[in-house]
Amino acid sequence: MRQRDNTDPSRVRQAVEYDLVELVRLRALLFEDLGGDFFNPASADGDWLDALAVVLKEQLTVDTVRILVVDGDDGTLAACGIGTVEQRLPGPHLRNGRIGQVLGVVTDPAHRRRGHSRSIMRGLLDWFRDSGVSRVDLHASAEGAPLYRDLGFTEHPDPSLYWRP
Repeated sequence: MRQRDNTDPSRVRQAVEYDLVELVRLRALLFEDLGGDFFNPASADGDWLDALAVVLKEQLTVDTVRILVVDGDDGTLAACGIGTVEQRLPGPHLRNGRIGQVLGVVTDPAHRRRGHSRSIMRGLLDWFRDSGVSRVDLHASAEGAPLYRDLGFTEHPDPSLYWRP
């Protein structure tokens, strides 16, 4: 395993296996911050964290997934963000069918207001651009929406619905 390079704590880098414990911690923090029954169902237990660790480990080396992190000055991760690229069917609104999805950007409360989320998003947007996506989607929290709007995101024209079997 490679050691973290803490020479520039604001430097965005691609996550490695060494980061798994911290990635799971930050991802759990994301859902705690969002709250509500949709993100924190009353019946939920901690077993999803083990499943998350397994999937994150697999996705660290997948070409269609990018996990970016910023190291904190205290040996933890200050922030992380995950993007995916999916091949869908081309159409007039999605000419090549390649769509990007931001799966969550989260900054540890002790490291907020330092531009880490913005740096991670810029890194993800560059990767999406290089990956040839036609559109990037994300779901924004109330706190994150101003950042995403500042980066050029606008309201999606399609209504968002979900179904759980």
